[in-house]
Amino acid sequence: MEFVPRLNAEEIRGLFAPPPWGDDVAPSPFSMTNARERDKFRNIDMDKGANMIDNIKASYRRRRAHRDAYKVAVLSAWRRVDCWTREALRRSFLFELIEGYETCVRAFILEKGAEEVLELQVRDPFHRLLLHGVCEFYNLASITITQSKDVGSLKVTRITRKKTGSTSSLASPCPIS
Repeated sequence: MEFVPRLNAEEIRGLFAPPPWGDDVAPSPFSMTNARERDKFRNIDMDKGANMIDNIKASYRRRRAHRDAYKVAVLSAWRRVDCWTREALRRSFLFELIEGYETCVRAFILEKGAEEVLELQVRDPFHRLLLHGVCEFYNLASITITQSKDVGSLKVTRITRKKTGSTSSLASPCPIS
């Protein structure tokens, strides 16, 4: 006595659907590449392949460590700026002005000697606050003095290097984004 009916050809084909017996499968992109290139990849010694993968992982770790060190330097520089100036920098819509101050300060850091002084005439008190914040970020000393002229007084911000601390690591842009 037979409990299972006989299978027809379509049902048998369904049982063996995966290749090599069933439906055709589209060729993989790897098989469609140039045979020489594929053979170079396929014939790599296992030790060489492992070394290549280890080198790639090590370079990734080095880049990440460098990027993390840059982030730490930026965060410590940001903490150097006092809370009121940080809030003013965050809420300011004068992005071009702040970027201009940063460009000027970076050029001063990279080009000027240790004894040089950068003097900027900034009339608006809020703009001076932003300039002082940028200077604090780059670990520079900034003082606003009033110079008397014939008609009125003129506010000049003098920027100098501090005696201690380095500013060169932040003056250059981050090499890895």
